[in-house]
Amino acid sequence: MVTYSESGVDIDLEAITVSKLASKLKSTLEYRDIITDSGHYAALVRLGDKAIAMSTDGVGSKILIAEMMNKYDTVGIDCIAMVVNDILCVGAEPIALVDYLAVEQPDPERAEEIAEGLVTGAKESRISIIGGETASLPGIIKDFDLAGTGIGFVDVDKIITGEDIEAGDVLIGIESNGIHSNGYSLARKALFDDAGFSIDDKMPNCDTTIGEELIRPTELYVKPIVALFKEEYDIHGLAHITGGGFTNLRRLKKGVGYDIYDLPEAPEIFKLIYQQNVPLEEMYKVFNMGIGFVVIANENEAEKIMETLKDYCNCQIIGKVTDDEKITVKTFEGSEVTY
Repeated sequence: MVTYSESGVDIDLEAITVSKLASKLKSTLEYRDIITDSGHYAALVRLGDKAIAMSTDGVGSKILIAEMMNKYDTVGIDCIAMVVNDILCVGAEPIALVDYLAVEQPDPERAEEIAEGLVTGAKESRISIIGGETASLPGIIKDFDLAGTGIGFVDVDKIITGEDIEAGDVLIGIESNGIHSNGYSLARKALFDDAGFSIDDKMPNCDTTIGEELIRPTELYVKPIVALFKEEYDIHGLAHITGGGFTNLRRLKKGVGYDIYDLPEAPEIFKLIYQQNVPLEEMYKVFNMGIGFVVIANENEAEKIMETLKDYCNCQIIGKVTDDEKITVKTFEGSEVTY
């Protein structure tokens, strides 16, 4: 069996590491009026009747796929998507971002390609890139790394933290376009190290190559979710499905569970990874499996919400909130996995 930990990423150890950091940093929260606890998708600082939302993230080891393909004009989209999609999860509209590009050696041509992706992501998200930093770090960085920190704003009375989630609420899933920017250590081990595929091999049942599927940029959910904000629907929770798969839902509220019973057909890239001896339980714990964003609301609001979303994306009801604290997912094989 091929697992995430065998590929070099230990999710449980990461959680312990984050907990150690957060516990030390928690004392600093008293210096300002902080609304959300650490662990949510974005942090909120109260400024009068509004709040500033902040989030930071990077592209991760998807950069290694860009290097394999010598194609750098999409990683900027990934960087922006990972940040702005998280900011949306507290009900905030993203407005600006600063980027951080760390390189082993300066490469002007590659930097220009990276900037093209940043511009594309910013245009799609309607945000401004207002600054950043480039650092040459030979001996620390191999090739390059890209990260960003974004801000958004929201009226205090319209913040969505997940505290209103209750048993019986429905989960509306918005489709992903593939692997997005998470789980690449496992994907690379399964497909390249163990199975011996190359980036130029054709995908089964697709007209694309494995490399083209893996480099496909992360979906930006700003337009559909901001459209929901403008309609002022009664939304109880918002979740960006990233590394950790559907266990990301636990960021929203303690004491509830989720029964995910009707997912759309999983993109072929996930089926190919699964076929390389990766357990189904691991697949749904690591990858988004075809759902990149979840809106949680009272069942009475669901149809109106989906009508608005369908102007921008594919969506459907994928499950409901329960009161047993477990996350149960019906897989594309017809079996169930529970976390």
